[in-house]
Amino acid sequence: MNRTYLMADVVDVGTAPLPRVAFVREPTPLHQAARLSDALGVEVWFKRDDLTGIGLGGNKLRGLEYLIADALTQGCDSLVTGAGPQSNWAMLAALTARQVGIEPYLVHYGPPTVATGNLLLIDLIKVDRRFTGSPDRTSVDDEMVRLCNNLVASGRKPYAIPRGGASSRGAAGYVRAGIELDHQWREFGAAPSQIWLPTGSCTTHAGLVTAARWLGWSAEIVGVTVSRPSGECTERIEEISASCASLLDITTPADRPIQVIDGYIGPGYGIASPAGNAAAALVAELEGIFLDPLFGAKAMAALIDAAHEGRVSGPVVFLATGGAPTLFAAGKVFV
Repeated sequence: MNRTYLMADVVDVGTAPLPRVAFVREPTPLHQAARLSDALGVEVWFKRDDLTGIGLGGNKLRGLEYLIADALTQGCDSLVTGAGPQSNWAMLAALTARQVGIEPYLVHYGPPTVATGNLLLIDLIKVDRRFTGSPDRTSVDDEMVRLCNNLVASGRKPYAIPRGGASSRGAAGYVRAGIELDHQWREFGAAPSQIWLPTGSCTTHAGLVTAARWLGWSAEIVGVTVSRPSGECTERIEEISASCASLLDITTPADRPIQVIDGYIGPGYGIASPAGNAAAALVAELEGIFLDPLFGAKAMAALIDAAHEGRVSGPVVFLATGGAPTLFAAGKVFV
């Protein structure tokens, strides 16, 4: 095992700091969106985790710092994970594994498809990837088990990560990000009333909830589901947050309700929506920031509606989670 890549946490995360690989260019910017704020009548700030550093950036790098470090600590020589064909998670997992000399293996649900967007980037780094042939997202899980068994039989030591990095270590990345954000807004002298983000695998949301409870924030964490019913999201967030707090050995009183907004998935998970496209176009025009059509754009559509309906009082932080490669996926995304 090559431990060159491991480093101690430079910001304490709980009383049991975890090994971490420094992929993220910290801190990512936090800045006001003046023109968007004027348009919405609400003070909006962007936390730019689309600028995390490796590849084309994205929130998933936060959790991968801890997951890849754990794989190295265990002496694993291969990484197995999966998601949809245009998953930013899958691409970044493969890319970070390559950075530390671990061989990545990816499983995608659905049939083989043309290599555009994230698939094109995955091909550029020569990753062993396969498709399940089934549109069912859970088909990835069964294929990952088979793949891991085959790798073990061939003498390899694989490290398996659930879809989206949905785990306590994956969430730890956003406990660290929460500390970073806390430092940033203290420098500006004002805390936000809410933090908005797209909620998919629920890992990022769970990490922020863990940070909020631990640090005693007054700010609400508002997720916009892009993947599954809000009730299912709430259960997953509570479960991941509790396991993350246990891993970090921190106390997080469950006195903060989980907030997940329904109604913005549109035609389906992984499919752009008209409302999301309109929101992305507005943000690009006013702020020069490109939101991905599958996650960030849908969450922004919800924030815009809430502002227009008077359901938001600023300042609000919007977490830009990246996903830029999906802007260049096959087909006409923006309609």
